[in-house]
Amino acid sequence: MLMRFDPFREVDRTAEQLTQRLTSPGVPFDAVRRGNKVVVNFDLPGVAEDSIDLTVERNVLTLNAERGIDWQDDDEVIANERRQGTFTRQLFLGDTLDTSKVEASYDRGVLTVTIPVAETAQPRKVAIAGTEGKPEAIQAESTEATASAAPN
Repeated sequence: MLMRFDPFREVDRTAEQLTQRLTSPGVPFDAVRRGNKVVVNFDLPGVAEDSIDLTVERNVLTLNAERGIDWQDDDEVIANERRQGTFTRQLFLGDTLDTSKVEASYDRGVLTVTIPVAETAQPRKVAIAGTEGKPEAIQAESTEATASAAPN
């Protein structure tokens, strides 16, 4: 097997990795509204469940997780592209979410966070008061209004 020698290949690869680490969020996620709740799925492959820390303070959901690689002392690293270390991701939640009832589960490398929509923000039916069937009440109110407005 022949490889062409390129002295800048390693420099380019290192610069690309550094740029990718600075621009990528580290913990990709999807968020959807499902009925009266918001479901957020975070991808955390290879992360042990006990290294995940999820907190909510006011309207900020903070996720901290750690992934390490278990290398042996005599291992010779040939390639190292998998991200490792501590990951942090913050989501700013709207006032319409009930942060006191957040639930989370972890399965097959995906952390699922469920946040219910606050009852005050949920769509609700509004009753409309009409005047049909009550013309006497309207007439009586308008008669009283004109009587009180007349000079004595």
